[in-house]
This record gives sequence, C-alpha cells and structure tokens, in this order.
Amino acid sequence: MFMKELFKPTRLPMSTSTGLFLVRLIAGLAFMYHGYGKIQNPMGWMGPDATIPGVFQLLAALAEFGGGLAWIVGFLTPLASLGIAITMGVAIYFHAAILGDPFVASAAGSGSYEPALLYLSIAFLFLFAGPGKFSLDRLIFGEKN
Repeated sequence: MFMKELFKPTRLPMSTSTGLFLVRLIAGLAFMYHGYGKIQNPMGWMGPDATIPGVFQLLAALAEFGGGLAWIVGFLTPLASLGIAITMGVAIYFHAAILGDPFVASAAGSGSYEPALLYLSIAFLFLFAGPGKFSLDRLIFGEKN
C-alpha cells in the first residue's frame, strides 16, 4: 500500500501536466542519449584505470539510461528521479570540487558543472511535482486527491 501511494502522482492542472510531459520527454531523451554508451559497458565505461568501482558505474549507467526512459513514459518517476539526482550530485561534486571546473564553461570543450546542476534541478522538479497526468504512474497508480 505504501508503494502505491509513493508512486501515485498529485492531481495537477492540464497545463502543468503538459509542461511536465514536455520536460520529461526532452530531459529523458537527453539522459538516454548520455547513458547509451555507458549501458553498453555498464561496469567499465570509465575505463580500466577508473578509481570508481564497477558497481557504482553500473548504478550511474542505469540511472541515466533507465531513468531517462522512465522519465519519458512517466513510470516509477520518483525512483528514477532519485537515481538521477544522486548521479547528478556526484557529477557536480566531481566537476566542481575534484576538477575545479567553473559553473559555466569558459571555452568550447572545457568542463563545467552547469549541465549536471540543471539536470539535478529537473530531478527535484519531478520529485516534488510528480510526472503529471500524461504518465504511466497515473494510469497504474491513480492520482492523489
């Protein structure tokens, strides 16, 4: 019963649901694109010299590719958003604290933590607002009153 309530989206106006659907579609496609190469070698996509254990690489690959797909269809949206939020939190830390990258890249091809922070914000949007009316979550679990 708790799981059903966890995945049951809040009732939202049609205009809000339309906006959430468009953001889910675009951000989900972007995540599937970014995660596609990682899911091809899920425990070793960082290369043989990576200091990150394979299981964490696997979790990041699943969060990006699977989370992107989940956002597109609006299925298990809170779980997908949590996985993406954690992955983006690690990416922000890596770029800002480890690499010392700026918020916005100063030159083409240089690193920044701006995209990861933007995706983290989108994950929080779906964690707090839910997927909206146009989602499998709504079809399967219903809506909160």
